[in-house]
Amino acid sequence: MLEGLDLIGILKTIFAWNPEQPLTFMHLFFWGFFAIVLLIYSLVYKHNLARTTFLLLVSFFFYFKTSGFFIILLFFTITNDYFLGKGIASAKTIGRKKLFLTISIVCNLLLLGYFKYAYFFTESFNQLAGTNYPFFNHYAQFSNTYFSTSFSVGKLILPVGISFFTFQSISYVIDLYREKVQPVKNILEYGFFVCFFPHLVAGPIVKAHQFLYQINLPYKLSKHDFGMALFWILNGFAKKVLADYAALNYVDRIFENPNYYSGVEVILGVFGYSLQIYADFSGYTDIAIGVALLLGFRLKTNFNSPYKAASTSEFWQRWHISLSSWLKEYLYIPLGGNKRGSVGSYLCIALICSIVILLTGKLWLFFIFAAVAVLLFVFTLIFASFKQVINTNVNLLVTMLLGGLWHGSSWMFIIWGALNGLGLVIHKLWQKISPFNESKSVLYRITMIFITLVFISFTRIWFRSANLETVGFLFDRMQNHMGWELTWNILTGYKTVLLVILAGYLIHWIPESTKSKYRNFFANLPVPAMAATVVVSVFLLYQAMSSDMQPFIYFQF
Repeated sequence: MLEGLDLIGILKTIFAWNPEQPLTFMHLFFWGFFAIVLLIYSLVYKHNLARTTFLLLVSFFFYFKTSGFFIILLFFTITNDYFLGKGIASAKTIGRKKLFLTISIVCNLLLLGYFKYAYFFTESFNQLAGTNYPFFNHYAQFSNTYFSTSFSVGKLILPVGISFFTFQSISYVIDLYREKVQPVKNILEYGFFVCFFPHLVAGPIVKAHQFLYQINLPYKLSKHDFGMALFWILNGFAKKVLADYAALNYVDRIFENPNYYSGVEVILGVFGYSLQIYADFSGYTDIAIGVALLLGFRLKTNFNSPYKAASTSEFWQRWHISLSSWLKEYLYIPLGGNKRGSVGSYLCIALICSIVILLTGKLWLFFIFAAVAVLLFVFTLIFASFKQVINTNVNLLVTMLLGGLWHGSSWMFIIWGALNGLGLVIHKLWQKISPFNESKSVLYRITMIFITLVFISFTRIWFRSANLETVGFLFDRMQNHMGWELTWNILTGYKTVLLVILAGYLIHWIPESTKSKYRNFFANLPVPAMAATVVVSVFLLYQAMSSDMQPFIYFQF
């Protein structure tokens, strides 16, 4: 009897969803699960349909272990966009194609909007109308009724990865409409494209025209590919350990209680957070790329040493490349790119202004925004050069503001997006007058890298802080309580964690040619030597891992 109870307990641990312990790459359970996946995969990988079906089921299981009954949303997205995609592909007129495309995009954005912004809209409506309507989570009620869950209907829980899989699904219907891809053969292939588990919950975001063709390619994995896959997994693992160590031992303390620290400590914490978020997020995508490669699929690079960037423009070509390129291809260019503003551009501005009004609950802001719009319009009529500046920069600002809102409905993300958009605009203007555009000076590039890192790091004060009050405290410490006389004590008191952060930056700045050499050296090791390196590395990393393991930062988006 006890043995039976133990077996039931084991099965529950394996197959039940525990919201307190979502399945992540850092858990030993995942690697046991992945070993079984590889074992079964070795029996089916030569047959494309069997391979696709098996990996789809594995991906469903992975998402269920990560997000529980939110998997229903994934089913809805797959089914809805698969059939609307068929409608786009078979439509005889451009009007019908546009109709199916519009329905798909609206459904995806409504789904995303509900789970990211429903609470915000309820709260904002109450502020504007002077009402006190309680928020009611209809999905929670549905799940509680039909699946015996116990979600609070008064709270909104964000499904893990919803921003990623909705963007991937949108890319499919748009690529179909643009005739950049052929429709998938069946719903199994489409489901696999949307929810392939390595990239499902935190990217990289996969575009249809960059991935679908791989589904029907024969499995191919050379010894070098195998070695590179292991390298990326270990590399990502090491980054995550570094990120958690920096967060728990320094960065989180600064942002949670800034008034307890001097301005020097705050500045070090800001740069520490820049390294933490890079190591955390790129660590996840490194592991995702390695796991996908072992299964025979190539995911695009998502980070390219972003802190080597010598401008904000270059930074966004190196940071979260899959999101930046998605926004460029499916938002920035359709709005008019850097050539002109469009009706869509100004509709997006109107949407953003409406969200700002809702965030503040101040209806009088509408009249302020309207007056500014009229004033800008008059200036564009009078001054042709001013009109050109507006037209060539409005889409940059719109794209970055919407990129900020993609992260969440908060003043923090709007300000962060606006600052980055402003940084891009200033860089464009600087390029027109800079005497250094053709400069090959190493000193100039190092200077610009430092300036870019400082700018990007300080915009992240809004990204990381819980509210504007915390931002105010942080800047107050840096302006009025620097504590330069404490610098030596700070450096010695936090020497271990600060040395780890410094080491992280130094490794990041290693030339790409050197990094390529040691990656290839590892990938070309004899199998016994490679296996020994992996075992030793994993042992050391698990020894260094914090017992209070942090969830990946981008799980919340």
